[in-house]
Amino acid sequence: MTAPETLTFDVEGMTCATCALRIERVLGKQEGVSTAVVNLTGKEARVEVGPDADPADLEAAIARIGYKASLVVAGEERESLRERYSAETRYQGVRAALAAGFTVPAFGLSMLGPDERWVIAVVWALVTPVEFGFGWQFHRNAAIRIRSGGANMDTLVSMGTLAAYGWSIWAFFADQPVFFETAAWIVTFILLGRFFEARSKGRASRAITSLLEMGAREAHILGDDGEVTVPITDLEIGDRMIIRPGEKVPTDGVVAEGGSAFDESMLTGESKPVDKGLGDEVFGATINQQGLVIVEATRIGAETALAQIVRLVEDAQASKAPVQHLADRISAVFVPAVILISLGTLAVWLAVSGEVSDAVRSAVAVMIIACPCALGLATPTAIMVGSGRGAELGILFKSAQVFETTRDIDMVVFDKTGTLTVGAMTLTDITADDPDTALRLAASVEAASEHPIGRAVALGAEERELPLSAVTDFEALPGRGVRATVDGTAVVVGKPKLLADIGLQIPRSVQDDLEAMESAGRTAFLVGWDGAARAALGVSDRVRPTSAVTVQELTADDIRVAMLTGDNRTTADAIADQLGIDVVFAEVDPGEKAGEIERLTAAGLRIAFVGDGVNDAPALTKADLGMAVGSGTDVAIEAGDVVLLSGDPQLALGAIRLARATFRVIRQNLFWAFAYNTAAIPLAAAGILHPAIAGAAMAMSSVSVVTNSLRLKRFGR
Repeated sequence: MTAPETLTFDVEGMTCATCALRIERVLGKQEGVSTAVVNLTGKEARVEVGPDADPADLEAAIARIGYKASLVVAGEERESLRERYSAETRYQGVRAALAAGFTVPAFGLSMLGPDERWVIAVVWALVTPVEFGFGWQFHRNAAIRIRSGGANMDTLVSMGTLAAYGWSIWAFFADQPVFFETAAWIVTFILLGRFFEARSKGRASRAITSLLEMGAREAHILGDDGEVTVPITDLEIGDRMIIRPGEKVPTDGVVAEGGSAFDESMLTGESKPVDKGLGDEVFGATINQQGLVIVEATRIGAETALAQIVRLVEDAQASKAPVQHLADRISAVFVPAVILISLGTLAVWLAVSGEVSDAVRSAVAVMIIACPCALGLATPTAIMVGSGRGAELGILFKSAQVFETTRDIDMVVFDKTGTLTVGAMTLTDITADDPDTALRLAASVEAASEHPIGRAVALGAEERELPLSAVTDFEALPGRGVRATVDGTAVVVGKPKLLADIGLQIPRSVQDDLEAMESAGRTAFLVGWDGAARAALGVSDRVRPTSAVTVQELTADDIRVAMLTGDNRTTADAIADQLGIDVVFAEVDPGEKAGEIERLTAAGLRIAFVGDGVNDAPALTKADLGMAVGSGTDVAIEAGDVVLLSGDPQLALGAIRLARATFRVIRQNLFWAFAYNTAAIPLAAAGILHPAIAGAAMAMSSVSVVTNSLRLKRFGR
């Protein structure tokens, strides 16, 4: 079975949520399409298709309903969202300024000039280029939508302004009151609103644009003829790049010569430079701060850490939060409903008062005030800004649903190693009749292990310059220990239970040494050979400086904190006491972590789990909110809902707080959009709201929603 493919299209011509919903429906009906999501704010459509789908057919389907779509091809140059909004800002700004240049004198003559026909004729002449010149985009778009059987915000603006303009022509010859200037004011205010809206959306899209702009534009390659400078697009895997102090790393690679400290803050959010030596990984867009290094390229283009981060942010911004579906359902029927309400208002006014001018004015006000722009922008703009700010802090939200899920979290469970602790074990204790022999045998066995404890033992032997021996019959027993044959001797390194199960005796003195190490907060284990445990070893993992304050702040936010670890109870409790954690799950095998999370959720708790994205995948999946601690090499981890680009527990706290802040902004936006339309439509229908004021209010409602979302850019500053 062929896996579905996701196609991305840039879409031109969308002006409101109704446009996005219509494109979604049309795409969803095309052959081979399983799902389609259209992002109004991001000006794009993401379509999941099977092998039978033809991108050209999808572009044609969108064109038939009056919009233009172009397939985004991986690797090709693509105009950034900020550039598109910059162009739209200039376009709408110029037209708003020119429209105002005609509208202001027309309004002045209407209000202050003599009530004579020649004055009204001059006003008519001034208003006409506003209605059919600067406001032509509304009529053109409305006509396209009507021809394809649809309606959107432009339909309401076009119908409203044409009604005001057309009524005024009839009234001019019938010697009735006119309101040419009302049509001009509506066009001017809406153009002005679109100018501010485009500028605000451009600011909202800056985070992802800034990520894209972080990368280097060229690379210095060490070739057969010396140093050659090439565009970043010409890099190939295996190229040896020369990176001088102050320069950006062109693409991901490993240090082949030299060493330096690198600023990785643009990827992880951490300002402290990271030392790199031979064989260490470096990532594209990070900055070399000290010595000259030569880096061999290992990943290019879409496979780099930066590209993966950008892709995750784009995916989150393209997705929809559950709360948005309510707004979508309302937006889908809003425009036709508004047209009916407007016609009803016209009929009621004519029946009650008989004043045609009052009836037309009220009907036009209803049509203009009720445009559902703010409703359509409420959720996507907040998600765009919130996810963008998260990327700047080293927090990657994988979908919009996270923002809604996080508000209900009442317990955060940390996997100890690598989050609450730095994840780098150090050998601290060894008790034995012959410590060097015990450590040499243990290190020889552990040298074949990738476990952090094994590496600590091997490093301890290396520091003491003890020679290691080759091993045979190596066996790793997850969560229990390891065993192998060293120089013909069967050696076991692990927990007391493992040694007892194998049949090795544990002398009282060795057991006492083990318990003393555990009571001191060490991770302790035994080394045995020739039928008995011969030594006790202790390692410790340093607690991160920010762990205690993270626990305190989560508790202050009414979120309980728990720790999950494979350490024995005594060691786990010692670390938990140090951090102020009162819920501890100790001696948990890797395969049992998911079960512990399931038991907590079954008890009615909403759980966020913070753990390694590879080893803890089952637990991350079982939690209500999975936070995978990633790195430059695995930011696209499948398990979990959030990727934290460093192990600092403060990022988990920041992710929860930012997600909750984003959801608060979404609710504020939706409340404002609903309240605005609920209050404004009756006022307009009652004749209390002038159409020109309605146009200004409608335009500003959209701007206010985007501006409110932009407050998230200041999160954490």
